[in-house]
Amino acid sequence: MTVLKRLLRPLLTLAIVAATAMLLTALWRVYMLAPWTRDGRVSAEVVRVTPEVSGTVVDVRVVDNQFVRRGDILYVIDPRRFRLALDTAQAVVLARREDAALKTATARRRSQLSPGVVASETIEQANATAAIARADYDAAIAAAHVAELDLDRTTVRAPLDGYVTNLRMRPGDYATAGLTRVSIIDAEGFWITAYFEETKLSRIAIGARAQIHLMGFEPPISGHVESIGHGIADANEVPDHLGLPSVNPVFAWVRLAQRIPVRIHINTVPPGVTLAAGTTCSVAVGEAAAGYRLLSRLDFWP
Repeated sequence: MTVLKRLLRPLLTLAIVAATAMLLTALWRVYMLAPWTRDGRVSAEVVRVTPEVSGTVVDVRVVDNQFVRRGDILYVIDPRRFRLALDTAQAVVLARREDAALKTATARRRSQLSPGVVASETIEQANATAAIARADYDAAIAAAHVAELDLDRTTVRAPLDGYVTNLRMRPGDYATAGLTRVSIIDAEGFWITAYFEETKLSRIAIGARAQIHLMGFEPPISGHVESIGHGIADANEVPDHLGLPSVNPVFAWVRLAQRIPVRIHINTVPPGVTLAAGTTCSVAVGEAAAGYRLLSRLDFWP
């Protein structure tokens, strides 16, 4: 019994040391070798809403950061000038229709006369005049459709479900066709761009499980690897003012690993977590995702 008591303490010490060594080895593998990074960003699809007609803004229906549904009115451009243009185009359609009908009837009547009463050249000229009148009528109809479309475009609507951002507009501002006045962040268009060191890419596979931790929220987000970038900019390829290669000096014994963007698809977002494009996050993939909780508790993870 005394011998067992004497051996118990050394054995217990050895067991603790062995367990600690195994734990530290596992942590070292996860921390140094497993694919994880603190350099992650929340990305999102952003639609720049631009008016297709120019005019004075008479009504703004939304506020900055508001959630909108597809088809909701964002703002309205003064439609009066476009209504007048549509009225004019419709009046031209009526005039062209009457002119085409008259010239077509004249050509038909002359073609039905007996040979010799009217010269064949006159008949051909009447038919050509009628054809031109019908073409003018078709062109007037097309112009009326364009005028109607322009009138409809004075009401600018949301092209998708999302969040209004960078709204810089008030009634009285002038909206120019093709110039962005408001952007919408796609509510279903969020993903994570994680920048991994090139030395860890061999352990990242398409479809691998990913664990995402936003800096501003505690609950982790689940995802998976969607794609891996195939290129980044090379600063050495930028020539100087003489057109010569600008090569940065490096030390042979110090080589910094480049970071490659990896796109992470977001599977589910926990309740209470709000995604915002540009915010930072940490990402772990595969075996690193399995050790996420332990790393976070030991403060290796932000």
